[in-house]
Amino acid sequence: MNLNQTLKNVSILSAFIGWVDSSYLAWVKWTNSTVACLPNLGNCNAVNSSRFSQIYGIPIAFLGGVAYLLILVFLLLDKEGHRSNQTFLLAIFGLSLVGVLFSAYLTYIEIAVLKAICPYCVLSAITILLIFICTLVRIKTFG
Repeated sequence: MNLNQTLKNVSILSAFIGWVDSSYLAWVKWTNSTVACLPNLGNCNAVNSSRFSQIYGIPIAFLGGVAYLLILVFLLLDKEGHRSNQTFLLAIFGLSLVGVLFSAYLTYIEIAVLKAICPYCVLSAITILLIFICTLVRIKTFG
């Protein structure tokens, strides 16, 4: 397997994990459930119930889930040798860049404002960063 395919596979796995993670948090938000969080491992409920957890009434986790799903679709449509390959790579790059920047903002909010960390949010930040790095390397090396 070549480097391009390996990076793409890492991105696919990361996007799937991010989608599951975001979907769970969106479901928790919509059902007003309690986040399943291990004791002494962050304060998921404080973060997921804060005023920063939604934009115009839409849970940020839902928006993240949509972004991960779009990235996943673009990755699956991205076929080596096709003319549309560059378009999909750039779309993934753009989505993941926005995701990384927004995750950095949300991480700042967690640490500086809420003084609470959500492990699910940390997982999402890591997965979107992985997608961003893999896509950046793919564009620079193969794009």
